[in-house]
Order: sequence, then structure tokens, then C-alpha cells
Amino acid sequence: MTDLQDTPQPVTQPAAFKTATLADWQKAAAKSAPGGTVEALNWHTPDGITVKPLYTAEDTKDLPHTHTLPGFEPYLRGPQATMYAVRPWTIRQYAGFSTAEESNAFYRKALAAGGQGVSVAFDLATHRGYDSDHPRVTGDVGKAGVAIDSVEDMKILFDQIPLDKVSVSMTMNGAVLPVLAGYIVAAEEQGVSQAQLSGTIQNDILKEFMVRNTYIYPPEQSMCIVGDIIEYTAKHMPKFNSISISGYHMQEAGANQALELAFTLADGKEYVKTAIAKGMDVDEFAGRLSFFWAIGMNFYLEVAKMRAARLLWCRIMKGFDAKSPKSLMLRTHCQTSGWSLTEQDPYNNIVRTTIEAMAAVFGGTQSLHTNSFDEAIALPTEFSSRIARNTQLIIQEETHIGAVVDPWAGSYMMEKLTQDMADAAWKIIEEVEAMGGMVKAVDSGWAKLKIEAAAAEKQARIDSGRDVIVGVNKYKLAEEDPIEARDIDNVAVRDGQIARLVEIKQKRDSAQVSIAQAAITSIANGTTKGNLLEAAVTAMRARATVGEVSDALEQAFGRHRADTQKVTGVYAAAYDSAQAWEALQKEIADFAEQEGRRPRVMISKLGQDGHDRGAKVVATAFADLGYDVDMGPLFQTPAECARQAIENDVHAVGVSTLAAGHKTLVPAIISELKAQGADDIIVFVGGVIPRQDYEFLYDAGVKGIYGPGTPIVASAKDVLEQIRKAIGELGR
Repeated sequence: MTDLQDTPQPVTQPAAFKTATLADWQKAAAKSAPGGTVEALNWHTPDGITVKPLYTAEDTKDLPHTHTLPGFEPYLRGPQATMYAVRPWTIRQYAGFSTAEESNAFYRKALAAGGQGVSVAFDLATHRGYDSDHPRVTGDVGKAGVAIDSVEDMKILFDQIPLDKVSVSMTMNGAVLPVLAGYIVAAEEQGVSQAQLSGTIQNDILKEFMVRNTYIYPPEQSMCIVGDIIEYTAKHMPKFNSISISGYHMQEAGANQALELAFTLADGKEYVKTAIAKGMDVDEFAGRLSFFWAIGMNFYLEVAKMRAARLLWCRIMKGFDAKSPKSLMLRTHCQTSGWSLTEQDPYNNIVRTTIEAMAAVFGGTQSLHTNSFDEAIALPTEFSSRIARNTQLIIQEETHIGAVVDPWAGSYMMEKLTQDMADAAWKIIEEVEAMGGMVKAVDSGWAKLKIEAAAAEKQARIDSGRDVIVGVNKYKLAEEDPIEARDIDNVAVRDGQIARLVEIKQKRDSAQVSIAQAAITSIANGTTKGNLLEAAVTAMRARATVGEVSDALEQAFGRHRADTQKVTGVYAAAYDSAQAWEALQKEIADFAEQEGRRPRVMISKLGQDGHDRGAKVVATAFADLGYDVDMGPLFQTPAECARQAIENDVHAVGVSTLAAGHKTLVPAIISELKAQGADDIIVFVGGVIPRQDYEFLYDAGVKGIYGPGTPIVASAKDVLEQIRKAIGELGR
């Protein structure tokens, strides 16, 4: 017999594939689509962008930028020709806590374990220009960042970290002058010249008035500081980025991707105008501007956002007649979302951060910080920080993702989404320009309200179950496993800082400090000409403190007081679980009929914690349910909060806390209410609170604790029950 394996087999050509048309697909897809229509499969994003289930060449045939190359205008595909194929993004760890000594030890370990740059988180006392001994910051020192009062603290912070080799990013805006000046002087005393320093100072004050609220001076005066820093660094610090224009905190406060993109680029335009108004040529400084994006869980939109950002910034800078390629290209740092992290089932956060990190890399970031999985609970531990850092190292070293420049280029979907995102953002930018620019949009409160409305709408979608958060509103654990959480002894840190301040003031030449302070005030009020950063460097060399430099500026500029506004109707409109909502509204109406008035709550922020997304969303939802809601001003002391609560005759005070000061400030407000004869006002707390602290707060007299992920309807119902109970107990 013939061996079949030895017999040549005839080669036949396969039949040609039958080519289907888009109409064929639509007909087939409609059979399984809800309601028999393909349009039902579309996702309408909060940005107003429609994401379709299928994209084809038809979607990209008229797009203008689909054939561009990386490293060339309009830089849509990346600012560098080879991107990560030659040089990976910089791995950063944003960290700072307690004392300069402890933070320094953390930075050195991180650098030894693969970190490539240092990103400093300062405590809220430092952000707001207060020294650690100021009475307004008793609960804030060392809690949500490192306490820095002087050059001596800054020298300890960077001890054995060679500042001529390690780039340093500092998230600082309000007290940017003394902090940047202190860093410059610490480097000088390490033997490193200003010209050798590399890194970034955030210096993005406009977004502070919209979202983060660590401002000190009014918007117009704050812009003078921004301009002086851009001018000084352009002359003396050519390797240092003078500003990091930040959208991160906008998204964290609730902005969707289009709002984040538009407002951030509009801020950038305003800073360019400010520098040009000082007589600078645009190409003299624009190459040292950088950006900072949040990367959340909308994977496709985040990649599209970063690609669109480069396209639009190139367009904006051409409008300023910039000619240098460095002026036209947008370079960015990214950080994975903190808001997307959940207290419930927290190990899910490792997965979320990995997905977000990949979106940042696919989008072409120049550096990246990955959040630790426990940051919805407390400051990260060394264990959780190692996982976050290794997430980047694995993507960088094991996946080969960086071997291809802009791998999403040419995707029908991504190219269309990039253009859609650019168009949506540009429409908002044009609206801002019609208002007179971003300073006007910020000063009017319009920009802040746009973000708060987006935040309320998002929270309503989560609470009603329309948006799924795994482990929070779906697939919930019956019982949570406790995890280790870092705790800072705020009292010990503050005592140590005060002792160092006393020592510095005893050793320094106080007359020289006074002269330096007077010079700063004179430049700020326009009596003499000069650069404010240069004057601050002189003051910090003389061992002036952060608070003293800030006070010298405040004498000329004053301290900004924000108007407290809240949006209404947004939460109710977006909440579609009508039965639970309407049942609670009826309970609240019944209370009003029985008591002769509606239940009244005051939502407050104590200490220097300006993160008010949660407070504003709660205030909006409670008001929509039928509560009378008062919003306390930011930065209250417990005594001020208690006095306002009593004057407004509220039933309850709700304290929103995201900066770890709850163990100091919440017992203080309860004590103040008792001291002022208001035992009948109950206190409830919401925000980032470790489970290990719940018992402490309940023992202190707190009536309700609502951590991240608590449905607002559930918390509002519980607060109503606690108010009723208090009325019953006191016969009110």
C-alpha cells in the first residue's frame, strides 16, 4: 500500500470570504439587542460622548489627524519619536507623612526598590501657610502629608537623596513660595546649584479655587505668584518644571473626562497669558510647563483624553505664536484615581489601579504614580506601597507594552473617541473664553458648580445601582476582613515640630528675618519691584518659617474667603430608584409635620481639609430629600463650627473628613457643643475613616459613621432616626 503521508496532496485555494456590509451587521445585531435596535447598545458617557458597540472605517474617514507620527506636530501620538521604546516613563511614589525623618526613610527605601523620582505630599498646615504651632492646625500636622516649617525640615526630608540626580515633584500651591524656596536653599546647602535641580512644582492655583481648596490668597494675587515663579525658574532653573497644570484634583472632585480636560487646558492658557504679561517670550518658558491628569476606570476615555490633550495643547500654543517644538508639546504626569478606590473589599483596588496604570501608559504619560490599595482607608503602609510600585515595574519590565509607540493608533474606535473628546473639551474651552478666561470662570463660582453637579450625578448613579462598583453596590462581601492601616500620632508630631521651631527661632538672626519679611510685603503690595520667589529664597536662607513668609504675603494680599454654594436638584434627577427615594422623602415630610419644621443639618469641614466633594454631594442629596441643609465654611475650628450650629438651630452636624484629622477634631466638636449647652445636637461623620477608629469615635459620642461607598439614602435615613431618637430622649 502507498503511504498516504508520502503522496503529494493537491493544494486547493480557499473560497473567498463573503464580505458583509455594515447593514448586514446592524440587521444581525438588532436580533439580540434590547428592543431590537442597535442604538440601544450605545453608551452615552457623562461627557456627552456616545460610545458605540462597533466602529468601522466609516468612523475615521473624515478625521484630520489619523496619519500623524509621534514626536511631530500635533504630537497626538506622543511628544517623543520613540516614546517608551527608548526611555520608559518615570516611576514616582507620591508620599509624605508625619515627620521629615519618617518621610525621608520612606523615600530612600522606595528609590532603592525601583522608584525613579520623589513626589512629596505635604500636610495641610503647610499647604495653607501655617506653621505647626498655629492654633488653627491642631488636628492637621503630619496627618495627610509631611510637616514642613523651615529649611531645617526640608534638609532632613532630602537627607542622603542627591538632588542633582533625583528629580523631585512637589504638590504645593497655596504656600508655594516658601516651600519652593526652602527646597532651593536645602539643595544649596547640600552643594547642588539651582541650575542642577530637576523636577516639578505644582504651582497651579486656579484649580485650588475650583476643587482642592488649599489656597491662601485671592485668585488675582495668587496669579502674581505663579508668574514670578515661571519667570524665576526660566532664568535660574532650566531643568525644573515651573508649573504642573493639574486636572487630577478636578476628576477626584467629580469632573468627567471632558470637563477635566477642558478646565485644565483653559488653566494652562491663563498661565501662559500671565507669563507673557510679565514681558516674557512664550518660547522662553513654555517648554517647562507640564500637566497632571487623573486616570480613572473609564479605560477607553482616559486613553482618548490624553491623546486629545496633546492635540489641543498644540493648537492652543500655536495661538500664542509659539515656535519651539518644546513649547507645542504637552508633557504629563499621571496618577491613578484615589476616588475609584473603595473601603469595601479593598484588595479589588489593586486590580483597579493596574487597569488605570495601563490606561496612563497607553495614553503616553511621562511619569506615573500608582495609588496603594488601602488609600480609601488611611495613609498607605509600606506593604501596600510596594504593591503599587511593583504594579508599574511589572508593566514596565514584563509586558513589553512599551515596545510599541502609541499602540492604539489607527483603531477605528480610539481615533474617533480622541476626536470626540477633543471636540467636547474645545466646546467647553470656548465657553470659558466667552466668559473672559479661566480666572473669571473660577472667580464667579461657575466652574466649581459644574464639577459639583457632575459629582452629584455620578454618586446618584452609584447609589441607584446604575453604575456598578464591585464590592460596594454589587457582589458585596458578607463580612469584611480587617487590614492593617497606618496611624499617625498627630500630637507627638506637632510637639516635635513646635520644639524644632523654638530652636530655630532661638538660633537665627531675627532682625534679618524681619528685613526679609518686609521685602516680601513691599514687593507684593507693589511698593518696590522684585521677584517674589527670589525674595522668599532670601527669607528662607535667613531661616524664616513657612508661616512667616506666608504672613508677609498676607499683609499685602489678604486671605481668601470662598463663598459656600451648593447645587440642587442634580442628585434627585439622576437617582432612579424611586421607591426608596420617595419613601424617605415621605418620612422627612412626616417629621416636618410632627415637629413643625424640617430636620436641619449642618455639613462641615473642620481643620484645613479642603477636599469637599463628599461634603457637597451629601449636602445636595440631603437637600433634595427634604432636609434643611446648611454648609459651614471651609477651615472651621471645632469652636467655630459649634457656634454656627447652635446659632442656626440645627438638629445635627455632619463632619466630612478626608485628611485623617478625625480623632482630634471630631471629639473636639462634640466637646464644644456640650460646653456651649447644645447636648441635643447630634454629630455624624463621613469620609476616609479606618474601621479601627470607629469604636473610638462612637465612644466620643458620634451617632453615625458613614465610610466610602455608603449609599446616601441609607445615611440620610439613619441620620433622621438618630435625630428622632435625640428629640425623644431630651424631650425637644
